[in-house]
Amino acid sequence: MKKYLAFFRMRFINGLQYRTAAWAGVATQFAWGFMEILMFDAFYRADPASFPMDQQALSSYVWLQQAFLALFASWQWEGELFDSITSGNVAYELCRPISIYNMWFARSMAHRLSRAVLRCFPILIVAAFLPSPYGVGLPKDAVAALCFAVAMVLGLLLVCAFGMLVYMSAFYTISPAGIRMVASNLSEFLCGSIIPLPFLPDAAQTVLSLLPFASMNNAPLRIYGGDIVGSDAFRTIGLQLIWIVIFVAVGKWMEQNIKKKIVVQGG
Repeated sequence: MKKYLAFFRMRFINGLQYRTAAWAGVATQFAWGFMEILMFDAFYRADPASFPMDQQALSSYVWLQQAFLALFASWQWEGELFDSITSGNVAYELCRPISIYNMWFARSMAHRLSRAVLRCFPILIVAAFLPSPYGVGLPKDAVAALCFAVAMVLGLLLVCAFGMLVYMSAFYTISPAGIRMVASNLSEFLCGSIIPLPFLPDAAQTVLSLLPFASMNNAPLRIYGGDIVGSDAFRTIGLQLIWIVIFVAVGKWMEQNIKKKIVVQGG
């Protein structure tokens, strides 16, 4: 465990060096966040009673999504990992007396956390001072705040576990481009990053709420805004745990299968 924590720490510190890129990301996320808020505001002004989420809850959803985009954006892959697989350099990793799954999992978490730390605070501070209902509101109560914190951690673990399945799948293909494209587009829509899941038809919500993608950024952000409360919040957290266990188990199985069958050409 110590070696993975050390690797996590080194990767996290390395990620904090890219401050210029972080400020560019903050500017982009501000622009995108204001655009979404104003777009939804136009619809709310037309017919506020027809929307499934309170406007304040929706605004909190949008700003938190932008603030923690680096944590949950499933399209933000580490190209170095894919390159190491296609080039054969992954052989050096496989020779080490460590689990490549655990090492890459720690690396993925550190990469996402370092990017989120640099970006989240300016966005949250500005959004907190915006007038209601356009800014970030406070959680409904202490229980909601605690559930949000737990769901955030579990959501990050689930996103990383999903990413590991994609990385491991790249061992079975000549090019990972197709896997990356399908995984990114599918997960972005189904996790509510493009359109919050409550705005989809009821029949679709019933199915999507049980899928692992809804347990990523959708779960913690809706818990924070009060759209998921009480026993529903605890059930949502339980579902997150179930999907984490499933994804990690499948990922570890793929790792063991890869070690038995992988062939690296060259020397």
